[in-house]
Amino acid sequence: MKTIKAVIAEDDFRVALVHEKFLAEFPCFEVVGKALNAKETLALVEEKSPDFLLLDVYFPDRLGVDLLPDLRALSPHLDIMMITAAAEKDFIEKALHYGVEHYLIKPVSLKQFKEAVEKYLDKKRLLETAGTVDQAWVDSLFGSPRREAGTQETELPKGIDAITLSKVKAVLIPDQGQSAEQVAEKIGASRTTARRYLEYLVSIRTCRAEVEYGIVGRPERKYYLV
Repeated sequence: MKTIKAVIAEDDFRVALVHEKFLAEFPCFEVVGKALNAKETLALVEEKSPDFLLLDVYFPDRLGVDLLPDLRALSPHLDIMMITAAAEKDFIEKALHYGVEHYLIKPVSLKQFKEAVEKYLDKKRLLETAGTVDQAWVDSLFGSPRREAGTQETELPKGIDAITLSKVKAVLIPDQGQSAEQVAEKIGASRTTARRYLEYLVSIRTCRAEVEYGIVGRPERKYYLV
């Protein structure tokens, strides 16, 4: 994946540093600037043309949600994720209206942050690797898998969606083990995402996992369709 230029807009510089460390967990991100208020945020977006903005709500000069129309005018394709203590419904509705990728309510753990960013990156990978576009692909992109007529929807755990699960099962082979990295490449997802789905399939006994050793003796977990 190509480098994603990111701007962090947060009025507390210490919190901004924490968020920068969170983003550093993902090698594809490059933080190109940090803003402490609304005015600096707009100036940085105009100057740096980032791909991704991590946006707070409460700034001393303006509310972050009130910046959304200006940000869309400045950079229509800017991906925005909000991370804030603001839990007001009006703010969340406005964020949805302006196409915000995710809305995280503080305090946010590294685990929560990584899950949200992984979901965002999975969507970007799906867009980059798409060949033929069909309804299943669109449903996967928008996170709204369809139910087949006459069937009941199976309750899936948090973090597992039906479309991606079907893709993972489709690439597994009974007599040929595959690593999480190999599966990730085939479905256009991250290795972390692929492993999560594979381990879920192991837990429901749809596939089995075996530890195998390569030429240099390094153990690797391989997955087989049952």
